This record gives sequence, structure tokens and C-alpha cells, in this order.
Amino acid sequence: MTVFISGGAKCGKSALAQNLTVTLAEGEKHYYVATMISTGAEDDERIRRHIADRAGMGFETVECFCNIMDCLKSADKDGTFLVDSVTSLMQNALFPIEKNYEMDLLGASRCAEALVEFAHIVRHAVFVSDYIYSDAERYSDSTEAYRRCLADIDRRLAKICDVVVEVSAGQYVVHKGELKL
Repeated sequence: MTVFISGGAKCGKSALAQNLTVTLAEGEKHYYVATMISTGAEDDERIRRHIADRAGMGFETVECFCNIMDCLKSADKDGTFLVDSVTSLMQNALFPIEKNYEMDLLGASRCAEALVEFAHIVRHAVFVSDYIYSDAERYSDSTEAYRRCLADIDRRLAKICDVVVEVSAGQYVVHKGELKL
């Protein structure tokens, strides 16, 4: 089963995704695919909070900052994967460190393709993404490109996933499929 979860910041996406991943794993291997590259104290705190939130849930953490397929070098494809988050993974591909954070639209496209391939290869996957499209503000060209790239990935994942869920303020709406907790 594949599940796509989207929602705003600090709305309960990760908690839902963690519980769902544990349920899907049915006592078998389950992995937390950590995608965020810390850029400072705020990111460090967010990472610490996510680690604490999943403590005791049996997750094996796999760090994967760019190519999602790389996590299969150390994780069993027959496991259950929580990719948290698609947003960070795409950001890392769009603004790669090795290119001094110069925008790489092809990198974002490769990220989208790899996520779809990953979804087809693993037994179960839960993808968490940030919903950043609800305002009417016009942003800089690079921010608009970022939003378009994430929207492209989100659409691709929503199309191929069995279940699509939107989370807001701890409540969720299932837009596709059936959520079994």
C-alpha cells in the first residue's frame, strides 16, 4: 500500500504518518526516511522533536537527502517506509549543496521520477508533503519554481498512491482510497 499525506506545518501529518506506518508494518521492519539537511538551530530542534515523537515505535532511521533510491542500499524493500518529508527531499534536489544551492530543475524532476519508482518497488510507503499552495501571494521566481516543483511531485504521488489524505489541525480528510488505522 502507498499513502500520500499532505497538510500545513505542524498540523499532525507526521503523527498520522508514524501511526499508519507502524500499522502497515504489522510488526515487520519499518523505516523512517529522514530527508532534512539541517541548516541551523531551528532545523536541529525540529529533527530532535521528530526523533522524540517516534521513540519506542520501532523505526529504523535511514538518512536519505537526495536520491530516494539510495535508502534501499541499507533498507529492505519489503519493509514499510515513512518518507518524511517529500518537501525536504525535493528541496535538496532543487537546490543541491554540490552546486552551491544553484537551482537545478532537472534535479527536482529526477526526484519526482525516483519517488514514483520507489513507490512501485517497496512493499509499503507513506509519503509526507507540505501543502504550501493556499495563499495568493506572488513570491520570488525561485520560490515560485520551488512551489511548482513540489506541486508536480505531489500530483504524481497522489495519482499513483492508493490513499491520499489531507491533514489540518490534527483532523484529516481522505480524498482517495480508504485509511486503515
